[in-house]
Amino acid sequence: MSGPVQINIPSIIFTGAGAFDEAVPQARRSGLKNVLLVSDPYLVEQGLPARIVEQCRQADLDAHVYGGVTTEPTDVNVEEGLAVFRSNGCDAVIAVGGGSSIDAGKGIAVMATNDGPLSGYAGYHRIPRPGVPLFAIPTTAGTGSEMTRVTVITDTIRNVKMMMLDAHLLPTAAFVDYTLTLSMPPPLTANVGVDTLTHGIEAFVSRKAGTMTDPLALACVDLVGRHLERAWRQPGDHAARKGMMEAASLGGMAFANSSVCLVHGMSRPLGAVFHLPHGLSNSVLLPAVTRFSVSSAPERYAILARKLGWAGEEHNASEACDLLVDGLQKLNDTVEIPGLRDCGISEEALTGALDKMAEDALLSGSPQNNPRVPTANEIKSLYMEAY
Repeated sequence: MSGPVQINIPSIIFTGAGAFDEAVPQARRSGLKNVLLVSDPYLVEQGLPARIVEQCRQADLDAHVYGGVTTEPTDVNVEEGLAVFRSNGCDAVIAVGGGSSIDAGKGIAVMATNDGPLSGYAGYHRIPRPGVPLFAIPTTAGTGSEMTRVTVITDTIRNVKMMMLDAHLLPTAAFVDYTLTLSMPPPLTANVGVDTLTHGIEAFVSRKAGTMTDPLALACVDLVGRHLERAWRQPGDHAARKGMMEAASLGGMAFANSSVCLVHGMSRPLGAVFHLPHGLSNSVLLPAVTRFSVSSAPERYAILARKLGWAGEEHNASEACDLLVDGLQKLNDTVEIPGLRDCGISEEALTGALDKMAEDALLSGSPQNNPRVPTANEIKSLYMEAY
């Protein structure tokens, strides 16, 4: 018998159209006085943080904006945001944006109450004290970060993506409003959508999967199978956008309480070295890594193939696994996920980085949760296969 399993999800979740407008009233109910909005330059330009600032003003709350979060959040983003937080005497963080803004918001919230450096907290359960209240408002249906006790921040000195998992990173409240995703362009919809699928798949096949997380993972996979392609083809389709937003949140709940596996282990170094967005690097790797892994958990992968509608009960586990791998590649082709060679990475640059990326992937701990645990040489081969 294994020991007890810890499950964490936000204590307050608003979901559906209009959830965005519940954040400021909830801040008032929580007794907050002065919030820091954490976002990225694009959303600042689009005016979304300004909408929250205006709502705060009307609710007699002070609000300040840090809008400098980069595509892949860094320790510098956390330090800059923390400086704005402290200089204005803020007492809470509202992170609005994709996973990058929410991950940066998590870093700022915990560093407001803990001594630095942030790199000292990389790994599992290493943050001593709870952070300030954190409200998460996702604008992409992808990372599920609004539901997780995980953040990934790039250490700019070592050029490594630091993964931190700690209950103190969990948002206090999540506001999951699919209408915020209606303006996402097709390439972003594709990248974060296949990222969501990766979360559901890895949470289900992980060596840490369990009775509490399996239904969440399967619900995520089912929703992606039904809605991703339509959301990509018809960006204004409310039903498809709602399905993908729910899938992203369910996937976040699943993997944060199970674990991610080899795709994520390989994805982080790829993003750190070549600055690929997280969703894209996961999406590019998913077919090759699944092909490598299916033989070690064929019944589990077969369930996923059937959940996606790519295999039926008439197919045995081995056949269903083949159909799953084929289906994942066809999905990437359909929604125009590029191969690594089309991401501006030369073969020479990739081969030159293989040793570091394979080492960093293994050091992250995620590959050890995979059904088939790879060697460093197998990881290098998989990078080249994805190329």
